[in-house]
Amino acid sequence: MKKPPVFPRMENPAALEEFRKAAKPKVAIRHHADAEPFQGVKNHIMVCCGTGCTSSGAGKVVEAFEKELARFGMDKTVEVVVTGCHGFCEMGPLVIIYPQDMFYVRVQEEDVPEIVEMTIKGGQPVDRLLYRGHEGAEPTMKHHDIDFYSRQNRITLRNCGLINPENIEEYIAEDGYAALAKALEDHDAIGLLAEIKESGLRGRGGGGFPTGIKWELCRRADGDKKYVVCNADEGDPGAFMDRAILEGDPHKVIEGMAIGAYVIGADEGYIYVRAEYPLAVHRLRIAIAQAEQMGLLGENILGSGFNFKLKIKEGAGAFVCGEETALIKSIEGERGMPVARPPFPAVSGLWKKPTNNNNVETWANVPPIILKGAKWYGQFGTEKSKGTKVFALTGKLRHTGLAEVPMGMTMREIIFDIGGGILGGKKFKAVQIGGPSGGCLPADLIDRPVDYDSLIEVGAMMGSGGLVVVDEDTCMVDLARFFLNFTRSESCGKCTPCREGTTRMLEILNNMTQGKGKRGDIELLEELARNIKLSALCGLGQTCPNPILSTLRYFRHEYEAHIYDKTCPAKQCTDLLSYWIDPEKCIGCGACKKVCPVEAITGERKLPHEIDTDKCIKCGSCIDVCRKAKAVIKR
Repeated sequence: MKKPPVFPRMENPAALEEFRKAAKPKVAIRHHADAEPFQGVKNHIMVCCGTGCTSSGAGKVVEAFEKELARFGMDKTVEVVVTGCHGFCEMGPLVIIYPQDMFYVRVQEEDVPEIVEMTIKGGQPVDRLLYRGHEGAEPTMKHHDIDFYSRQNRITLRNCGLINPENIEEYIAEDGYAALAKALEDHDAIGLLAEIKESGLRGRGGGGFPTGIKWELCRRADGDKKYVVCNADEGDPGAFMDRAILEGDPHKVIEGMAIGAYVIGADEGYIYVRAEYPLAVHRLRIAIAQAEQMGLLGENILGSGFNFKLKIKEGAGAFVCGEETALIKSIEGERGMPVARPPFPAVSGLWKKPTNNNNVETWANVPPIILKGAKWYGQFGTEKSKGTKVFALTGKLRHTGLAEVPMGMTMREIIFDIGGGILGGKKFKAVQIGGPSGGCLPADLIDRPVDYDSLIEVGAMMGSGGLVVVDEDTCMVDLARFFLNFTRSESCGKCTPCREGTTRMLEILNNMTQGKGKRGDIELLEELARNIKLSALCGLGQTCPNPILSTLRYFRHEYEAHIYDKTCPAKQCTDLLSYWIDPEKCIGCGACKKVCPVEAITGERKLPHEIDTDKCIKCGSCIDVCRKAKAVIKR
């Protein structure tokens, strides 16, 4: 097992700057094709080892590279670098070779010998591993030329995929901790707060509350002890933005929290991260230990007299702990349940002390703002929604993954230009944005700009950044049922509107999808949803009706079809379907008859077959085997 590197302790900002200059050549080779080798290293092989790529075999790819390079005696001149998520998750495991900037997709361990032979030794690409936008398209060698990357503005994700997140030296080489050094050297907490307020940074965890105002409230609160907290309890279905940042660039979050603590007057902080993120927790522990070793956390940071200690609290994975008062209770060792406000945490939070809570992405935006200034940051985004936003693109997309785009980019650009459009040539139907707390937007709003206020106007919200794309085959009633089932399961049960209201709404939706819906159900759903929004104790309950209200707003006809016609327009709700064989298309091959598990299909060979609807269990096996004739029809 490799020993962790030992870094010199930084006594002041000048020492940190000298260290940065010394470390810079280590990563320079990744930026410039003509960069001079650093300590004899001519090539860097960057292997994405975020959770997604690791689950697809990235660890074995790393081992294969190390063995192959050692076999040729090239392990001293070529360095294999483990990185965080590159974002292009659909194409993982990903490998980038610098300084050629050669971008390989879906790399497996058996591909490694060919890469070493062709690219490392011969300087030539392995064509079959290069990205192709579609079948028959010319391969793309550099990832910057791919639409998925070229349409992004990576601020928060800038270092993800570029540095080794387990080596603080690489973070410092990329201007890491320079913002903290600047903040402590200037000794101007008021000026730093003004910079954050001028930048227009809003909370990236849900509601978009102005970060500077939140900090100011906590700074002004009376208290001999104050805390800062990072909410990394990412629980939305399909969301993995915070996880990727913590896995790929943990020091940026730590640096942001240290700056925030200095502004607010806190000397202690907690990162609340769910235990289901073991890689994020592992890299956070390494990052905190390295920052402490260098004197960038702990006592008298950079000789400034500022003290800041940071701890990790692993949560049990309760979605409700994303709500800040429930999160605080969990850190204190109690059951994670929300409490009534006021007082707000800024006045009375962790152990009744003033506490500031921001999510991972918000904290990660702080260092670049302080280092480059509010005006620089303000060039991205819109007037009321400054900067960029990281989205987790999931669902029926060709290119799923992480994308960081400027606020105000349209949904069309995100889905089609970056996401590559809909799988299988299907029609785009809707997008669920903001997770279970967000709303469903239909195809005719695809040119809507994505920013805080624009989304609220049409019944959705930014949320933490989950973006689930659905196609024409998706039932919107069933989709609303899916998200409501999630929030009902995650409800803490403390307040009656959320505990009982979500259960009743779920019963109604279940009945609709099972053909048991009745007149008045839609109106009752709307009434329950609006009452829960007004009376639930916390954000989970107040926002859980959003998927229902938004689908009722834009897809009411599908609800009506489920109730009055007992049909599912998308042909997805099994209890509302029937299977029928078109006698004009059936060629009598008998394939459907063979696979039917309940012998519901009859007919002689070479003659049209029939389905006994009383026996049919609607498993769909007959459709799967009748792809050539397409005689079996769902209706």
